[in-house]
Amino acid sequence: MPQLAESYACVPSTERGRGILISGDPKSNRLLYTNGRSVIIMNLDNPLDVAVYAEHAYPATVARFSPNGEWIASADVSGTVRIWGTHNDFVLKNEFKVLSGRIDDLQWSADGLRIVACGEGKGKSLVRAFMWDSGSTVGDFDGHSKRVLSCVFKPTRPFRIVTCGEDFLVNFYEGPPFKFKQSRRDHSNFVNCVRYSPDGSKFITVSSDKKGLIFDGKTAEKIGELSLEDGHKGSIYALSWSPDGKQILTVSADKTAKIWDICEDYHGKVHKTLTCPGSGGVEDMLVGGLWQNDHIVTVSLGGMISMFSASDLDKAPLSLFGHMKNVTSLSVLKNDPKVILSTSYDGLIVKWIQGVGYSGKLQRKETSQIKCFAAVEEEIVTSGFDNTVWRVPLNGDQCGDAESVDVGSQPKDISHALQSPELVLVSIDSGAVLLRGGKVVSTINLGFTVTASAIAPDGSEAIIGGQDGKLHIYSIAGDTLTEEAVLEKHRGAISVICYSPDVSMIASGDLNREAVIWDCASREVKLKNMLYHTARINCLAWSPDNSMVATGSLDTCVIIYEVDKPASSRVTIKGAHLGGVYGLAFIDEHTVVSSGEDAFVRVWKLTPQ
Repeated sequence: MPQLAESYACVPSTERGRGILISGDPKSNRLLYTNGRSVIIMNLDNPLDVAVYAEHAYPATVARFSPNGEWIASADVSGTVRIWGTHNDFVLKNEFKVLSGRIDDLQWSADGLRIVACGEGKGKSLVRAFMWDSGSTVGDFDGHSKRVLSCVFKPTRPFRIVTCGEDFLVNFYEGPPFKFKQSRRDHSNFVNCVRYSPDGSKFITVSSDKKGLIFDGKTAEKIGELSLEDGHKGSIYALSWSPDGKQILTVSADKTAKIWDICEDYHGKVHKTLTCPGSGGVEDMLVGGLWQNDHIVTVSLGGMISMFSASDLDKAPLSLFGHMKNVTSLSVLKNDPKVILSTSYDGLIVKWIQGVGYSGKLQRKETSQIKCFAAVEEEIVTSGFDNTVWRVPLNGDQCGDAESVDVGSQPKDISHALQSPELVLVSIDSGAVLLRGGKVVSTINLGFTVTASAIAPDGSEAIIGGQDGKLHIYSIAGDTLTEEAVLEKHRGAISVICYSPDVSMIASGDLNREAVIWDCASREVKLKNMLYHTARINCLAWSPDNSMVATGSLDTCVIIYEVDKPASSRVTIKGAHLGGVYGLAFIDEHTVVSSGEDAFVRVWKLTPQ
């Protein structure tokens, strides 16, 4: 069976103008965040050690470890909270429908018996506290009129709950059973986050009015605030206490994080301002922060996770990055097969090195969206959702000045002639376009609807697949295409075509879940009955020694076939990517890399049969 060798994680989902509340477990030093329907558990000491919980039916919003570290409660946009174990395959303990709308924050009580959740809901039900094992409500929470962004349990007895939200209020409840005690209206904008100090003596709220206020933990009287000199110049989205309760971390839309000393007289002074590396654009706004043991973690709007060391704040932070959206294509560079390039449709190209993980993103001069992508050593070719094809020269990690070519229609598929890379075949709806360098040498109308294409490495032959499921083989002489043969076997529109590395075979896949391997010389079917997917085939890849073909599908599986054995002796990787597999490539004969809708890139080791 194929073994998962490495996972390159996605980054937290973010939203402009909103903070995200990441959390962790101080005992095992793990970080918890969400992206789409996945909850990601990442080990801060080794970021390649990643686990994923993917059982939510709706996009997940927030997750928290229980105080003993054995359970995780995670919530989603439908108002559901799932409580599951951190060991043996994340066994589900309970599932409760808590609110009628999205949950923005949830918190365990210090004894691990109660959970409070807050968010959006119909009518008054914006906050609920419940027993973790039975789901029965403990208390009545009124006093908020708009979405409640954050809630917190007092970590010591007597128990209290504090909530804050978009109605500028900070509400204080006593219990259990919890009853409304008082409401503070000291902020003049959304109150984004509230957190108790570890000893329960005070709590701090931060807000979009750029202020942080300090309250007494038992009586909720305002006793101090964070100093305005050298304070934040933008909305403050989140705060996190240091383990000893003497300092806090705040993150803000002004692109900085600040460490504050909380003095004896309950006022906060800036101890250090942390700036994260970045280009200075909107995507560098910081929206999430966490102080855990010696790690200070910040998350930017673009998804960049920066880890500072609390004991040595001057040290440059370790940056982790990845995709936030569906990773639609993958490419492994031939001259250095340890380098993997992955792209997502939002225009991000990330470079990964096997064994190391994230090694930088390729900064293009123009940040257009990417629908099709092809890469060779010296250049990448991309196209988006307009009529333009971009040819971008690649020198190491830097992209040179791109040339754009208008091909007159939205490109469906792009392929390089590997031995003469200046020749590129672009298929469009009505036919094909041949590019040499930055010029269109010919546009051929083929008279059928084109869905996929491939060009032979020496540029002498092209295969074009149609909506009708037929493969048309053309010979290329000069700048003209001449039809040589038509291969018929598929029963659905062709989605992907790929030459084997030695050009002796062709593999093709269709929307009707079937793949076929053809012999190039005789133009006969070489391997048939490759019908083991349950949904459309999105991508396929050949192994470098021409012995295996891998197919990836919308049904979340990757299937690996051996060319010389019947299709029934296949190897299947089930559930490779939540939501479907969109990119596949072989690194060597025993290693395949896949990417998908869940924004992950995964490396699998194949064991010889």
